[in-house]
Amino acid sequence: MANPPSHVAIIGAGNMGTGLAVQFARHGASATVIDHRESNLEAARETITEAISFLETEGKLTVEPDAIRESIDYTLDTAAGVAGTELVIETVSEDREVKRDVFETVTAAAPEDAVLASNTSGIPITELGEFVSEPERVVGCHWWNPPYLLPLVEVVRGAETADSVVDRTVAYVEGVNRDPIVVERDVPGFVWNRIQFAVMRECTHLVAEGVASLEDVERAVRDGYALRTAAVGPFETADLSGLDLFGDIADDLYPHLSTAETAGSVFDDRIEAGDTGVASGAGFHEYDESLAEAIERRDERVSAIRRAREATEDREDRNP
Repeated sequence: MANPPSHVAIIGAGNMGTGLAVQFARHGASATVIDHRESNLEAARETITEAISFLETEGKLTVEPDAIRESIDYTLDTAAGVAGTELVIETVSEDREVKRDVFETVTAAAPEDAVLASNTSGIPITELGEFVSEPERVVGCHWWNPPYLLPLVEVVRGAETADSVVDRTVAYVEGVNRDPIVVERDVPGFVWNRIQFAVMRECTHLVAEGVASLEDVERAVRDGYALRTAAVGPFETADLSGLDLFGDIADDLYPHLSTAETAGSVFDDRIEAGDTGVASGAGFHEYDESLAEAIERRDERVSAIRRAREATEDREDRNP
């Protein structure tokens, strides 16, 4: 197994940044969480404590919780936080100017051989590389939320990213028990979000066209498509059914699928009404719980699915 970095600097103390700190620290790396507001760092301490407690309850820790907490420190000083590090991961807002400021500061303060990674889910890595004098050091490192539960990480090669930087990033990801997907072409949305939003586009199209209710489309994905896809991916599904059959269905169906270029009224009407999601009490569904409670509920479900899948894989390994 590859080794984790001895130290990782994480810029941005939101849910993703704190989750990354937990994942790296539980696998032997020291982590520095960096933010521009002390209140954000205070919230990060609480979020990290809750995440560690959750992992302990789920039986997913192999080290003492105190050891994880002691491996994470916090600072408002970006330059000091990245000094001496091997890996920088920025998780700031998806604002190009904010990211430009971060990369300019990091480039001046981090060691010359540090990997400069971005957790962006949509801004091209090639474009981020233009913010620094050495674009070969910039790589995409897109984690799926929550990073301490979901196993895959996209390592995205920009047009100028050096092979050695991609290789080091892959090794760092593997070193904290995560499975890298190397994205060889820097396309918008990379792999995960292109698939996720293709599904979302068709789901909203079905609701807008009155084909089925929002609740029934939700169930069709969650309790049907996603349940099976957790066991076999789309290409294996086609293999099981027969490529000739799938090819014929695709030829008939593709002309009827949504080609919308905007989110559309299913999103717009709710946003205009102030129903923007769990934090506002309503989005596509209504909620009588806090955002933290909703996230914990999601994490418990994801963890249960992972336990079931791991148990199945263990049985298959014992009885090949």
